Amino acid sequence: MENILKDIALKLKNSDNIYILSHQNPDGDTMGSAFSLYYSLRQLGKNAKVLCTDEVPKKFQNFKSGYEDLDFEPELIVSVDIAATQLLGVKLEQYKDKIDICIDHHRTNGIEATLKYVDVNAAATCEIMYQLLVEMNINFTKQIADCVYTGMCTDTGCFKFSNVTSKTLRIAADLIDLGCDYAEINRLLFDTKTKGRLEMEKQVLENMEFYCNNKVALIVISQEMLKKTGIDSAEIDGISAMPRQVEGVDIGITMREREEGGYKVSLRTNEPIDASKICQKLGGGGHIRAAGCLINRELKEAKERLLEQIIPLF
Repeated sequence: MENILKDIALKLKNSDNIYILSHQNPDGDTMGSAFSLYYSLRQLGKNAKVLCTDEVPKKFQNFKSGYEDLDFEPELIVSVDIAATQLLGVKLEQYKDKIDICIDHHRTNGIEATLKYVDVNAAATCEIMYQLLVEMNINFTKQIADCVYTGMCTDTGCFKFSNVTSKTLRIAADLIDLGCDYAEINRLLFDTKTKGRLEMEKQVLENMEFYCNNKVALIVISQEMLKKTGIDSAEIDGISAMPRQVEGVDIGITMREREEGGYKVSLRTNEPIDASKICQKLGGGGHIRAAGCLINRELKEAKERLLEQIIPLF
């Protein structure tokens, strides 16, 4: 594995024009990975560009400070925190068969690439990115450190999820030593909510459904609710954790209606339930405690298909 990381570092240093792909509905990890790599490559004098089907969420707009949208043709295409080509979204679909380097931490990763580094023990792709940038001898500016720290803290729930390891915490400590503004990042991501986010929380709590003797909690986020509250993907990620926070609940389900139809499903589970196995049966994947899938059905049928996989577990 370490040899692959060295090969990726060498390939990046020997290339001049690089596209960096992030997944649709971007979270802190894909954004942190993409922008930390972007600023590192620019530091080395490379042409680099971050691509995403969706807009950069409001909470991560600071990543764009100093970003230059350069116009060039790529000789190298890198995907970060993308487990499947479907997650590229419509705007990046053209690159699904052109990925040269894949960097990820999802054990269900199905990306085909010339160089592929997937560490399922890493709490976040940004944890891997830190190691890669060290291998590349990058000078960790405050901005790069902020990007990496953001990805790590968002994918670990501010370092409280079971995916956190001693290595994760050591890297976070290194980033603090390197000058990342960890207190402000934590405040903005975990202790600050928009009025739209509070209104969305109110609506989903009022309509939360329970199954399997209250061991399964389900919420639905409709397009109407999204338009009314005006929240973006980063704020929805926080809401996805709410169903599992109810005492006695072992599986928390969030069903988000998509503009093009169907539902994006997010599962959060407690031991010993494997969220990724449930989602794999529905064409998705992810981690043991957090996974997702797409169900292209009307709400009633989408719920039925999902619950068919869950109810037998109890």
